[in-house]
Amino acid sequence: MKIQLALDRMNMEEAIEMARSVEASIDWIEVGTSVIKEFGVNSIKEMKNHFPDKKIVADMKTMDNAAYEMDLCFQSGADVATVMGAASDVTIQKCLEKASEYKGQIMIDLLNVSDTRLEQLRIYRQAIFCEHVSKDSQENSGHAMINMRNHAGSLRAAAGGITLSSLPVMIRKGLDVIIVGSAITKAKDPAEAARLFKETVNGKKGVKEV
Repeated sequence: MKIQLALDRMNMEEAIEMARSVEASIDWIEVGTSVIKEFGVNSIKEMKNHFPDKKIVADMKTMDNAAYEMDLCFQSGADVATVMGAASDVTIQKCLEKASEYKGQIMIDLLNVSDTRLEQLRIYRQAIFCEHVSKDSQENSGHAMINMRNHAGSLRAAAGGITLSSLPVMIRKGLDVIIVGSAITKAKDPAEAARLFKETVNGKKGVKEV
């Protein structure tokens, strides 16, 4: 299981400093949607320049104009780019084609994707499927469990309010990637929090399940 650090709602100096402080314990670095919106795709390039050996995820949340946005992401150094599962099949297919062109990957964000739509998305087996509880939903309803649906044959990821106490559930579900933001970035000691996540994922530390 890979740990993807989500960097959102911070400036580039803070994002780079945060990633540097937890670098030893995380696998992938996500340049969050808010960072890309505020600082542009140069934020992706800057992150890759600082962390050339880490997989960089550009959380573009593409809904349309796929070829243009994927070119921007992958030419800026992204290894993975996100597209919304609610986007059209034409858009998703174009994202996958562009990813193949750049030898990258696509993560399909399943935020607000119905079971019916999910069935239609199963043809994109080369994509990473990410179940996602939105930030607004987390803030409105408190702790929200991620509904992990079946994505047989594809890599699986989860995002949205994952904490050390909910991590055992994610591990049991056999995920390939867990996406962690505030539980690390807002911790009193982010490096220690990231280390505990890594130890738990590696089975070296037991954590009480919620």
